[in-house]
Formats: sequence, C-alpha cells, structure tokens
Amino acid sequence: MPSLTLLATSPQLLSTALALAAPQPQAPPPPPPQVVPLEWNLAAVQDSAPPPTEGAPDDAAPPPPESEPADGELANEIVVEGEYGPPKSDPLERVNEESYRLTQAVDQTLVEPMANAYRDGLPEPIRDGLGNVVRNLAEPTNALNFLLQGKVGKAFETLGRLAINSTIGVGGLFDVAGKKADLPYRRNGFGNTMGYYGIGPGPYMFVPVTGPTSVRDIIGLTLDQALLPFAFGKPFNKPTYTVPYFVVNSLDQRLEFDAEIAAIRNSDDPYLMRRETYLAKRRRDIALLKGEPISELDQMRLEELEGTPSADTPAAAPQSENVAPVEAPANPEAIAITQPR
Repeated sequence: MPSLTLLATSPQLLSTALALAAPQPQAPPPPPPQVVPLEWNLAAVQDSAPPPTEGAPDDAAPPPPESEPADGELANEIVVEGEYGPPKSDPLERVNEESYRLTQAVDQTLVEPMANAYRDGLPEPIRDGLGNVVRNLAEPTNALNFLLQGKVGKAFETLGRLAINSTIGVGGLFDVAGKKADLPYRRNGFGNTMGYYGIGPGPYMFVPVTGPTSVRDIIGLTLDQALLPFAFGKPFNKPTYTVPYFVVNSLDQRLEFDAEIAAIRNSDDPYLMRRETYLAKRRRDIALLKGEPISELDQMRLEELEGTPSADTPAAAPQSENVAPVEAPANPEAIAITQPR
C-alpha cells in the first residue's frame, strides 16, 4: 500500500519555499526616452536682450521684442533660390557644349591654320577684294530686309552701294561706295527681320559648321543664302559659285573674329561666355533696329568680351591699412545653381 509521509517544518520556511516555487510576474518594460525637438531661430537670438554692461543706468530697459511673423511670412531669414538643370534658353546644353568642344578642336587643328595661311599667303589688296565681293553679293539680302523692316532710306542706300560697287568697283572688288560715297556696309538678314517683328530667338544651338545660332537665326540664315539662287538661278545655284563663296566667307569671318575667339578661349568658362555673348549681340542687333537701348547686363557682357570697361564704372576705393581686403569670389556666377558641367 502506498504510504504518506508528513514532514514537519516551520511556517517561515514553508512560506519561503512557496514564494520561490510560484511564477514570478514580469516587470513592465521601461518607457521609451522622450525626444525633445531642438528649435533654433535666428530672430529669437537677435531679439534676446544683451546682458547689461557695467556702468549702465539701472532704468535702461531692453528694446521691446519684435512682433512674431504671421503664418506664411519669413522674418530675418536667408532664402536661396535656384534652378537645377540647363537654362531655358539652352535646353540642349550638354549636346551644344560637346559640339562646341568638337568645333574648337577642329578650329585649332584645321580652320585657324588655314585662316592664317589665307591671311599671310595672299597680299592684303587681293584678300580685301575677295571679302568685298562676298559682302557685295549679300547686298540684295540686306536691302530686301531693310525694306521689310520699313526702313526705306537704308534700303535705297544699300541698293546704291550695290550699284556703285558692282560697276565702278569692278564687280565688288573695290568698296568705292564706302570710301568715296560715304555709304557704309550694313549687314542685315531675315533673322533680324523676324526679331524686329517680335519673333523670339528660340532655343540656343551650337552647330558644328554654322557655330553659335538659334532656331530663329538658323532659319533666317537659310533664307539669306537661298535668296540669290532662288531669285536669279545660275550661276548662284552651282557649286562653282557656292563652294568658293563658302570658303572665302568662312575664312574672312574667322579672321574678323580672331580676337573675340581668343578672348573666349581664355575665359573661365568658354562655352558659357560664347553662348551669353552671342545672345547679347543678337539682342543688341534687334534693339538697334527698333531704336531701343540694350540692357545693362548685355552691355556688361559685351564690354567684357571686347575688354573695354564702362566709363561709368567707379574706381576702386583705397583700402585702409588696418582692414584686410575682402577677396572676391573666384567665380561670381557660381551663386546661381545650375547643372554642373
């Protein structure tokens, strides 16, 4: 038979054993630490009263705090705004810049040596005569566009140049009208006419053969070059005319803008300077046709290109010996946030 054994023990020992055998309740987890947001406001720091200085009167009261800005308003805050990506005037900036670099490499390797050989190999009278012929062939386009712009007087002056130089000037070899009749050469074109009537330039482009241009100007240039072949036909629509005309005109313009090209190459950002000065020149051309002044920014860019600072620019004031001069930023245009190149 099973037996039952009883053990005698003290009540204190029994309570201790029962307490150890009973399941222990789990302690609740500690609460998460509270994160207090750190707020700092420039206005609050500026509005705080400075500590009183020694010797100040006791009744000197701090200035009253400024009123709190309303919702949506900014007070004493620096706001920097900018745009990332190509500018609106040059949406194909990456493609245009690569085209510019390729064109400059070809120019330094091929076009510039050819232009220098053209300048040094031909006597100056012959070279000037060829340039006069090219300009004389552009006079019908110049006269037509002056007429389309309503400038009848300049249109007749241009036709007078064409008549004098084509006859007395032996087909345009000699600029008799400019030297004897005081009729200067005035370049004009369909791009100017479109701009005169308010047609915008459109996106900027750098075409390898044409160079810097815009949608409006490349359309105008196409119309300029198509006028003589369309109006007169032979020989202006034959390669025997177009090829020599293109070569002489390209070399003549390369020599004309040699100093400008060198100034752009020596700038901090040649592509940017080439684009901005071209657009500034075109805005100046349209403004002169309309009799309007050009903007100060365009004037500054053109003066920077030509190396002639404005006479209104004040001279730098002498600095004190005890004050360290403030260094200008290496690239002031870096303030604008643009896509890095």
